[in-house]
Amino acid sequence: MTSVQSVLVVGASAAGLTTAEALRRKGFTGSLSLLGSESELPYDRPPLSKQVLSGAWEPERAQLRSAEALAALDAEFVLGDPAVGLDADNRKITTASGRTLTADAVVIATGATARTLPEQRGVRGTHVLRKLEDAAALRAGLLSARRVVVVGDGVLGAETAATARQMGLDVTLVGPQEAPMTGQLGALVAGHLADLHRRNGVKLRGGVLPDALHTEDGAVSGLRLSDGTELEADVVVTAVGCTPATDWLESSGLNLDNGVVCDAYCRAAPGIWAVGDVARWHHQGLGRLVRLENRTNAAEQGLAVAADILGDGKPYVPVPYFWTDQFDVKLQVYGIASAVARAEVVEGDPVEGRFVVSMTGPQGPECVLGWNMPKQARLQRAAVVDHYTRPRQPVTP
Repeated sequence: MTSVQSVLVVGASAAGLTTAEALRRKGFTGSLSLLGSESELPYDRPPLSKQVLSGAWEPERAQLRSAEALAALDAEFVLGDPAVGLDADNRKITTASGRTLTADAVVIATGATARTLPEQRGVRGTHVLRKLEDAAALRAGLLSARRVVVVGDGVLGAETAATARQMGLDVTLVGPQEAPMTGQLGALVAGHLADLHRRNGVKLRGGVLPDALHTEDGAVSGLRLSDGTELEADVVVTAVGCTPATDWLESSGLNLDNGVVCDAYCRAAPGIWAVGDVARWHHQGLGRLVRLENRTNAAEQGLAVAADILGDGKPYVPVPYFWTDQFDVKLQVYGIASAVARAEVVEGDPVEGRFVVSMTGPQGPECVLGWNMPKQARLQRAAVVDHYTRPRQPVTP
């Protein structure tokens, strides 16, 4: 049995809220607090680049739970007051307003912050897309824009380009890869994704980086690329990745290295756990440290951490999973595709717009991707489970 009587979750987004809810479902009756840097009630991030950005949803619909459901959690929510320091030995948090909070168990769920271009700060018409307020600002900008350049060809950049194009805008997607999301999907499926974007009118500029941002009267007017190409733009969206939100932990003594480094149970130090985008934990199946930025991991890791706090923990060994919706295609990805993996269509037919691809690496099947075939992809997932759940050598955080 656990002796934990109080839990403080630092971060009130999906990972933090899932941890809190799991604690209550598992019978935890002690004091429970969530500390959030934003003033909004917990909300979901995946809809920001799609339904909220397009206007199909009002921003409030992205909230993870109703006010009534949050009240039923019997937890204290301290919102709009970011953590600025952690005394790890005493599990004491200091906030920007000067408040101090302590608990028997601390869960770090502060997520990540969006990276920007060096010259982007203060330039009107440039945007990132990480928070609800970012989505609102970008949507307002898109409604009065004609030409949009999206810098960054990962999941967020590709989704944002698709949404902006569906809003009728002239969209150019820029990035270092030959096709969008090649790193996540492999060359075969990324090639189909590139074709999808082209068919829908997105202009792709792959294999290049932004070289200079052009402005007029303090507002963005265009972009020069590394190959010398000049692009005009009313709006520039940068989707060039995120940085784990660990600045406030610099003097905590925790091991910080591209996130909060944790053991296989997601423990960062005695009485301290990390969860979600900020956590870099030892994945026993892969035998290395892993940090995942996706919604599914936020939820699954929250469940694992809650169980460990209550004395019923197990090594966290998920099969990584994410999905993305772009135009009329729904992609599901189980596992992580390595650069050397061999891709093979195992069900369906790309010509018909529905297929499943298996990716096989040096140690066997490692990734399954479904293109408008969610049920079949889920069934094919069984082929990669062993790759992620077979224990390998542990490390100490």
